[in-house]
Amino acid sequence: MSVAAVAQKYFDALQAKQFDVVAGMLADDIVWHQPGGNRFSGTHHGAGAVNTMIGGMMEVSRGTFALSLRSAPMMNGDLVAAEIRFSAEREGASLAQDGVDVMRIADGQIVEMWLYSGDQKDEDDFWGPAA
Repeated sequence: MSVAAVAQKYFDALQAKQFDVVAGMLADDIVWHQPGGNRFSGTHHGAGAVNTMIGGMMEVSRGTFALSLRSAPMMNGDLVAAEIRFSAEREGASLAQDGVDVMRIADGQIVEMWLYSGDQKDEDDFWGPAA
């Protein structure tokens, strides 16, 4: 599967909330760089840690966390950059902002991911402080 096809499949699965498909696209030894200073921030090593983080986001947001592409993913070799829009709600708070996701793909799987948020303070306030 081409880099472009892997990226599109990943974003399509996220938009459809098909987290089993997303989980299958992550390399076992993925390195995931989650920005900010909230409970989900930091560098996560391994697909299990990333899946736990995504599950935590879905739990905190009571299943409302959503992500969509703002434009077609952009390719540069094995790297993909994508402008995204993400949102979530929880009791007494909501989150909606733009961001950029950058991923490195090898052998048909995502092996590294960097995320950037348009308003990191707002995102940190929404998810809550780091433990």
